[in-house]
This record gives sequence, structure tokens and C-alpha cells, in this order.
Amino acid sequence: MYGFITIPSELIFDLIQHPYVQRMRYIKQLGMTHLVYPGALHTRFHHALGAMHLMGMAIETIKSKGQIVTPEEEEAVSIAILLHDVGHGPFSHALEHTIVEGVSHEHISSLLMQNLNREFDGKLQMAIEIFNCRYSKTFLCQLVSSQLDIDRMDYLNRDSFFTGVSEGVISFDRIIKMMNVVDGHLVIEEKGIYSVEKFLIARRLMYWQVYLHKTVIAAELMLVKILERAKELSSLGANLFATPYLKHFLNHTITCEDFKNDSKNLDYFSRLDDHDIFTSIKVWAEDQDVILSTLCQHMIDRNLYKVEISNEAPTLQYIESLVDKTISRYGINEDDTSYFMFTDTIKNNAYKVGESSINIVMKDGSVHDIASVSDNYNLEALAKTVKKHVLCYLREIKQPDN
Repeated sequence: MYGFITIPSELIFDLIQHPYVQRMRYIKQLGMTHLVYPGALHTRFHHALGAMHLMGMAIETIKSKGQIVTPEEEEAVSIAILLHDVGHGPFSHALEHTIVEGVSHEHISSLLMQNLNREFDGKLQMAIEIFNCRYSKTFLCQLVSSQLDIDRMDYLNRDSFFTGVSEGVISFDRIIKMMNVVDGHLVIEEKGIYSVEKFLIARRLMYWQVYLHKTVIAAELMLVKILERAKELSSLGANLFATPYLKHFLNHTITCEDFKNDSKNLDYFSRLDDHDIFTSIKVWAEDQDVILSTLCQHMIDRNLYKVEISNEAPTLQYIESLVDKTISRYGINEDDTSYFMFTDTIKNNAYKVGESSINIVMKDGSVHDIASVSDNYNLEALAKTVKKHVLCYLREIKQPDN
């Protein structure tokens, strides 16, 4: 996508070589999205390197406009963006709702960075401060995490490229060239306003067409239900096949404090990748538990949930009819029907006014939120949260028995 990428320093080279970062080669950036867009097989390793490359471009632009960024700060912010996703697990959003419930990937990234800091004799301290938004130069933190950060710039462009969804293409190079710093905060020069508008619209379209595509939702929710069932069976004493790393999380409920207080939890998590999950699914497809085996076989065959998305919640009568059909078809009790049919909600909000706003510096030197200076009425819609209701069920539930 970007041609040759230069590794800025020996420390960054050594970090890229570290097992924590190399593991990202085996974690797909978009989880189950390849079941809809077959080209979406790029990894978090791709994204980490791409974001590091764009960060270098951004720093060069800011320095060329008279802002002082020391070599130490430049290396630190490059490390922060390189490692910003290191705490993601395989199919991370599914994992965050099941086997490490309540523990965000940002928290795990921070813990892994602290480990690396100890291993590299404190050389990552500034990078950690930038990552955690505690560094004195706010604009460096905003480059790593904000509504117009380097992370989003790379993943929108990259995800668009590999899925083939052209609506997600953004003018990342122009946006970077329009970056500047005013009163210590990141701003975009007025002549870059249309590129930022396109960025926000592209983000909204990518959410509906890729990240929240109904078949992607079906696949990810099926994976969530598979892991929920595996964890439930393990808690009841079942000895399910799993790699040692996955088995540890199936057999234990790990909290934020557990990650912090017991290094084994973090070590095991840092060894999990997509292979652990999908190898287990292949074996579980022949498990004696009808719920687990049915869901896993459906996943392998890409026979995913039927998904109905609407602005209004489905009626209670409709849900009850699907519950009755599920019980009749599979002979399971009512409590277990939630594995085969259930409701959920999805939300899409492309821009949040007032929350780490995207600020535009005008030609007269004044600074304004893009929502107040844009003549694009679409931005008003982008600032509103759109909520939709989701109903999922196995397709055969509605089919008559033979």
C-alpha cells in the first residue's frame, strides 16, 4: 500500500522482532469479515507497521511547520502507535465479550507495554505516557488516539483496500500534510476541511458496509456464542479440547486485577492467536454437546445465523414463536435457546462533537470544531448515534422438519 517502509531505529526493530509483536501476524485485523469479503485476510501486524509509517509522515509534517519534536519523542510516538493494538486477542471483540469479559484490549496493551519497558530497561517509558495520554505534549497523544488519529487513518484505508469497498478510501496523505499544532493541540488547516469531511463519511460507510455488515455480525455473534458455550461447559466440568493457552481462559474467569497480579494470565494471553480458536472449533464440531457441535459445524460450513436488522425491536410474539420452534427442532430447554436465537443492538456514530473534537484552524488563526465550520449538512447526521435492533436465529429454525 505504501511501498517501502523504513524502520526508524534499532529499538523499534527489536520491538518488531519481539514475540508480542510477531504474534500479531497470526491475528486477522477484521476477524470474521473474510467470510463476506474474501480478501480481508490482512493482519494486525500489517496495520501496526502501516500506522508506524504514517506516524513518521505526520511527525515530519509537524516538524516542517516549526513545531519542536525531539528525536526521543519521535521514537516514542512511533513506538506507541506500533504497539497500540498489541493487546488485541484473536477475534478480539468476540473474546472481550466471552473469555476475558470486561477486560479491554487497551488495558492489556498497556500491561504488555509495561512488560516490554522492563525488558528494554525503561526505554519505553515515554511511549507508555503518550499511549496513556499522560504526556505533556497533547498533540502526540492525539496522533495515537483521537477522532482523527493515525490508527484510524491506516485501518480505514487498509480495510477498504483489502475488502474492495472503495467508499472507505480516504486522502490520508493530504490530511497528514494539512496537520498542524495550535496551543499544543492537533489541528487541521482550513484547506484540508473537505478531506476530513470525506474521512468522516468514509468511516460511516465502512461501518455499515463492512464492520456492521449483517453477515459479519452473524459470524462474529456465532463465534461469541461458541465461546460462551465452551466456557459454560468447562465451568460444569467438561474436558474440552483446547490449546493450553485457550484452556486456561475457558477454565478460569480472569479479571483486570488477575491480569495485573498474576503474570501467567498475561503470558498465556500473549500466546493466543487465531489458530488456537479455529483449531478448537474444528474439534468441537464433533463434541457430544449438541449446542456446541451444531454451532461449530455451522461456522465451519459458513451456515451463519439469519440476521434481521430493523429500526424497531422485534415483537415479543415473534420472539416467542422462534423460541418455540427452536425447542421443537433441537429438543433443548428454554434457557439454552439463547444460543440458537437471540436479540442484540448495534450502534454507528461516525463523529462525536466535543469528545476529542477534530479542530480546524482557519486562515485568521481561529480554531473551531469541524461540525461548526463545515458547510456539509451530512456532518450533522454523522454526529448522531444510529441504533438498530438485531434478531439472530439459525436458518433451519424456520424451515419445516422433513
